Amino acid sequence: MSIPSLSALPIRRLTPRDLVACADLSEDRGWPREEHKWGLLLAGGTGYGIDDPDGGLVTACVVTEYGPRERPELAAIGMVLVAGRHARRGVGRRLMRHVVEDTGTTPLTLHATAYGRPLYEELGFKAIGRAEMVRGVFISDDSASGVFTRPATAEDLASVLRLDEEVFGTDRTPMIARLPAFADQLRVAEENGRIIGYAAAWPNMATQVVGPLIARDTKTAKALVSSLAAHTDRPLRTDIDTRHEDLLGWLKERGLASVGFNAVMTHRIPELPGDWTRRFAPLTVAAG
Repeated sequence: MSIPSLSALPIRRLTPRDLVACADLSEDRGWPREEHKWGLLLAGGTGYGIDDPDGGLVTACVVTEYGPRERPELAAIGMVLVAGRHARRGVGRRLMRHVVEDTGTTPLTLHATAYGRPLYEELGFKAIGRAEMVRGVFISDDSASGVFTRPATAEDLASVLRLDEEVFGTDRTPMIARLPAFADQLRVAEENGRIIGYAAAWPNMATQVVGPLIARDTKTAKALVSSLAAHTDRPLRTDIDTRHEDLLGWLKERGLASVGFNAVMTHRIPELPGDWTRRFAPLTVAAG
C-alpha cells in the first residue's frame, strides 16, 4: 500500500463489534490481547480507527469522556496503536490529530510511554507527573491495619459514585457503574458506616489489575490492596502515582516489583482535576 493511499483512508468510530480487530492490533504490536479491557473501553468510551483494506485495523485508540454528556469535563485517551506493517508512516500522528480536533475544547489526559511521548508533546500535551507500574505476587501483611474492608454491595454504588466524583474531580458513572460486572472484586473501606475508600481488581491475562484505588489515606489504600490480594491467587499489577511514595515502598516490600514508568500528560489544562492525595491508581491507564 502506498503512503498516499494510506493517508487517504477514512477515520471512523469503532464499536464493540470491533473488539477482535482491536485485540488483533494489540497482539500485532507485541501487547497482550486484553479483550476483556477492550470490551470495557469500547462499551464505555469512543473508539477511533482506520480500516486496513487487506483486513483488520491500520490504527486505533479509545477516548473515554467524563462529566456531562453534552459538555465533557475531561477525556482520557488510551490504547493508541498502529499495526507494525504501517508503523513510522505518520498514520498514528494523523489519528491523534483527528482525536484532538474531534474533542473540541474538552481537557485531555493520557499516560505516555517514552516511545509515544514525543508525538504527544508535538500535539501540545505536557507531562505533569508519573505513574509507576508494579507487578508481582503479593506477600500477605499480617499486621492489623485497623481499617475495615468488605465486598461492595449494590446498595454501596451511590456512595461509591459520590466518593469517586469528589476524588476524581468529575463524574465517571458510565465507567464506574460497570465495575461490578467487569471486575472480579470490588471492595470498600468503611468507617462508622461511611465509605472512605474503594478498589477493584479485574482480570488481565495472568494478573489481577488493582484499579481504581481511591482511599482517604495511605493506610486505607494498603488495607484495600491487602483485602483484594487475600481473595485472589493471581499476581497483582497496578499503576501508582509516584507521589505516593509510601504506598509504592510498601508494595515493593510486599513482593511487587517495578515494571516501568509512564508520563501522565494533559492538554488544555495545567493539572488534573480532583484530589490526587486520595487518588492512588487509575481504573486503567487507558481510561484514567
